[in-house]
Amino acid sequence: MLYTRPDYYKEFTCTAEQCEDTCCAGWQIVIDSASMKKYRGEKSAYKKKLHHSIHWLQKTFKQDKEKRCAFLTEENLCDMYLNLGEKSLCRTCRQYPRHMEEFENVREASLSLSCPEVAKLLLSRKEKVKFQYRETEEEEEWDDFSPFLYSQLVDARELMFESLQNRKLPIENRIVLCLGMAYDMQNRIDANELFGCGDVIENYRKQAYFSSAGRKVDRYRKNIKAQYQFARRAIEDLYQLELLKEEWDMLLQEAQVRLFGKGEDVYAEIMDEFSEWIQTAYQWDWNIQCEQLMVYFIYTYFCGAVYDERILVNAEMAVAAVSVIWNLMAATWLKNEKQLDLEDVCSIAYRYSRELEHSDENLKRYWNILDEEKLLFR
Repeated sequence: MLYTRPDYYKEFTCTAEQCEDTCCAGWQIVIDSASMKKYRGEKSAYKKKLHHSIHWLQKTFKQDKEKRCAFLTEENLCDMYLNLGEKSLCRTCRQYPRHMEEFENVREASLSLSCPEVAKLLLSRKEKVKFQYRETEEEEEWDDFSPFLYSQLVDARELMFESLQNRKLPIENRIVLCLGMAYDMQNRIDANELFGCGDVIENYRKQAYFSSAGRKVDRYRKNIKAQYQFARRAIEDLYQLELLKEEWDMLLQEAQVRLFGKGEDVYAEIMDEFSEWIQTAYQWDWNIQCEQLMVYFIYTYFCGAVYDERILVNAEMAVAAVSVIWNLMAATWLKNEKQLDLEDVCSIAYRYSRELEHSDENLKRYWNILDEEKLLFR
């Protein structure tokens, strides 16, 4: 078994009641079977509180009108933890924001961007993310799993990381390289030419593909209408998803009014001024922050295409994410009288992640939307 994790994984520490936005509110917390059995058998004086705070058929914790977990105190601490200790927590509560993607003989650990502290950890990081590996003697064999396709996806992802972290290139060029590779691999898969994916990966190591990406970016920069339509559609698509927190809806509505309310020419003027401000006045390097976000989303989702062969849409999801975050940053900058700090950017990033990554239905729906609508970069 090969275990993988990003090198910042061990740096995370929960800030508990000091957290700006508790993880115990806003979504249903699903209880694993082992914990359900343990809760049914609880015999202490806490049994009454425990049993009245669980939806036994749904296997979830109850919530109040504000969607706060029944065990969440006014101080944003866990009442169950305070009374029964850490071992009483269900798997979700013990592990969050730690996340695991599973493949045959592979486990890939990550930290979820939906946690404010993780967002801060990732977006304040200047160093390139590296990945740590550990092997054990465990072995497993899965039905309906393609080791060859998985190996091709891993090789492509490694090259994507290399491209995304090539800071000699503009970040837009690096993103287009990743999209191009995913697009060409998808074409091979659709044509039942799986073995051709290796040729695609080798081709994207060539300088000619770097130059081609640069030309595509130059054309896109000159196409104001395309930029406006893509940015507006990326925001509007999010309205088709289940709303988990009301403040997210407000953030989207404000962005629509401030960025898109007066047409593409005004949008272009806003984004030109915002881009200039980011380059000259923003205290952090957006190019590096964008790189970290792209690496995060590609690492978390790209190899999942081994299950459904939807390679391109997994890369498009990463691009859509950074596009939405970028545009929400611009809208927040306008709202804040043309000021923006790291706290603002972290807030936007983790709120985006909470709406997308903590609802399986939202993730599936969003993948389908991206697949159906055909992103601009195709």
